[in-house]
Amino acid sequence: MPTHKIGYFVGSLSSVSINRKLSKALIRLAPAGLEFTEIPIRDLPLYSPDFDAAYPPEGQALKTAVEGSDGILFISPEYNRSIPGALKNAIDWGSRPWGTNSFARKPTGIIGTSPGGIGTAVMQSSFRSVLSFLDAPQLNAPEAYIRFDPAIYGDDGEVSDPGTETFLRHFMEEFGAFVERVLAANAPGHIGDEHPDERKLDR
Repeated sequence: MPTHKIGYFVGSLSSVSINRKLSKALIRLAPAGLEFTEIPIRDLPLYSPDFDAAYPPEGQALKTAVEGSDGILFISPEYNRSIPGALKNAIDWGSRPWGTNSFARKPTGIIGTSPGGIGTAVMQSSFRSVLSFLDAPQLNAPEAYIRFDPAIYGDDGEVSDPGTETFLRHFMEEFGAFVERVLAANAPGHIGDEHPDERKLDR
């Protein structure tokens, strides 16, 4: 598989984020043809349409990073059965101004971990609706709802449980193959290769 640039978002701002630990494990277990760059969200102001006429540097930097990526991976906790506010704010920045949705046609994957038994399943369901609206193709299978066990994950990305390591490696292999398929389908000259309509967020 040729090399593809993957931008990834960690949906937690916590200094001890378990999803950041998961991100390190995923990168370590990913196929060799994927190169990862984190797209930061910590310094973004809250999005408002008032910014659309003159985007601030933080918002433009996010859009540039998304547009320069071949695929996008979201690694996120679940807050109150939904998407963490900081991550949703980043998505809103990336989709605006109207007519410049940076996520359109970008292959995406969603994964997250939680101490709870459902492992971010409800957040991911909400997230899929958002990505569908943004015309961002999604890896639908395998689904990955990870219950976090601190004894398994090392700070350097090591995974000590063989079953967990096998599952995460398989998820990343499938994500890499999905990115390859979407990019091939979107290549110039491919049948049905027309630009999608841009969508407008509610003001």
